[in-house]
Amino acid sequence: MMQRLIRWLLPQEQHFYTLVERHAQIVNEAARAMSGFRSGVSVKEINAKVRDLELKGDECVKQMLDALANTFVTPIDREDLQRLSKKLDDICDYINLAARDCTLYGVDKPTEAMLLQIDKLVTSAELVSSAVPWLRRHAYAEITDLTNRIAKHRDDGAHVFTEALTKLFHDPAIDAKTILREKEVLEALDKAINRCEQVGEVLVNIAVKNG
Repeated sequence: MMQRLIRWLLPQEQHFYTLVERHAQIVNEAARAMSGFRSGVSVKEINAKVRDLELKGDECVKQMLDALANTFVTPIDREDLQRLSKKLDDICDYINLAARDCTLYGVDKPTEAMLLQIDKLVTSAELVSSAVPWLRRHAYAEITDLTNRIAKHRDDGAHVFTEALTKLFHDPAIDAKTILREKEVLEALDKAINRCEQVGEVLVNIAVKNG
C-alpha cells in the first residue's frame, strides 16, 4: 500500500519507461539480425544491420543519461535505471562484436554451435523485450517469471559454448587459425546471452525493491 501511495503522489516520468522499452526492442532487433545467418543473409549485411542498431542503442544510453541529469524525481531509483540502460547496451555491444568478428575473421558460415548460440540469444532477447515493459505496469510477478526463463536459456547457451570450446581445443585436426576464429565469435555470443541474464537480474532487483 505504501509503495502504491508513493507512486501515486510522485510525478509520473513515463519517458524513462519509454527509453528502456525502446532500448530493449533494439536489443531484440539486433539478435534477430544475427539469426539472418540461418536464412542465408550475408555476413556483410548482418554486420551492417547490427552496427546500425548498436549505434541506436548508444543513443538510448545518451538520452537516458540526459534524462537522469535533468529530472529530480524518477519513477524508480535512478541507479537502477542507469544500470538497466548499461546492461541493455552491453547486449548490443556484444552482438555487434560477434557480427564484427565474423567479418574480421572470415566466418561467412557460422558453425552449428554458433547457430545454436544465436538461437538462444534470439530467444533471450525476445524475453528481455517482453519483460522490460512490465516495469511500467509494476507487474513484478510477470518480470520474475520471464527472467527465470532467460536464466534457463543462459544455462543452455553456456552448455553449448563449453562443449564447442572443448571440441575446438581437443581435436588435433583443427588448426590454430580456426580455433582463434571460432573461439572469438563463440565468446562474444556467450557474453551477449550472459548480459541478457544480467538484465533479468536487474529487473528482479527492481521488482524486489518496488513490489
